[in-house]
Amino acid sequence: MSRQRTKKGRPISGWVILDKPVGMGSTQCVSKIKWLYQAAKAGHAGTLDPLASGMLPIALGEATRTVPYVMDGEKTYRFTVTWGAETNTDDVEGEITETSHKRPDEAAIKAILPTYSGEIEQVPPAFSAIKINGERAYKLARDGESFEIASRKVLIGRLELVSVTDETATFEIHCGKGTYVRALARDFGRNLGCFGHVTVLRRIEVGPFDEDDLVSLEDLVKLEGNLAALDKEIFATGMALEGVAEVPVQGEQVHRLRLGNPVLIRGREAITHADEAIATKGDELVALGEIDKGMFKPKRVFRHSWM
Repeated sequence: MSRQRTKKGRPISGWVILDKPVGMGSTQCVSKIKWLYQAAKAGHAGTLDPLASGMLPIALGEATRTVPYVMDGEKTYRFTVTWGAETNTDDVEGEITETSHKRPDEAAIKAILPTYSGEIEQVPPAFSAIKINGERAYKLARDGESFEIASRKVLIGRLELVSVTDETATFEIHCGKGTYVRALARDFGRNLGCFGHVTVLRRIEVGPFDEDDLVSLEDLVKLEGNLAALDKEIFATGMALEGVAEVPVQGEQVHRLRLGNPVLIRGREAITHADEAIATKGDELVALGEIDKGMFKPKRVFRHSWM
């Protein structure tokens, strides 16, 4: 008889909105949070390079099923570009490939910003996770192989110049999925004829989460062993699903949904069609699915989640 492997850890679900410190990788942060919370399962919604700081949403337990909704959300970054050099990684960790003595003034910088508003074409950095013939671009770049990355459309909703010094400029950007800030720094420098690379990068918003939701790793570590206090820093799983149509269910409907069966939505104002919807019992998230002809059809069910 084969043995069934049981998962170790608490069946806790929800989101920890970590303020990732510079120097730590995203996977390392997830492992630390999973350990602190003694969670059975954990994952993150969007990698941050070790160089970067700021928002790393970490999903615990059944919240991992909602990760795509956060990853697909818009993001806000604050970043500093240092002029006079371009690097092969487009940030401070790379080798310098181009240099210039030219430095742009504030007027010149502001003049190019409209070029980067709305939907634009962007070539991702050579050191990125883009796949080239099945291989990650960063691996090919490290191996010294030459290759080309096709441009892709990205959406930039807001781009502002925050401050300027003789050598640097700091920006804030609100953008869609797939935008590379390092590529923007590279392209800014080329447009201005002075070259540039990112030296400071901080993510301050992801999907429904903003700066007020951040908690530092230092503060969480201070609570080590105090699970009740740590749990107070968790946001409900349903936070990731803001804006998705919501349907209240109860009793037998909850039971049927959790078995993966569809249920009929009743009521004068009941939703009859929705490509995506959530079923809830009070503050509890029951299922994620679709509504077709008044029937809620579950795609994912939740057993240890609250809204």
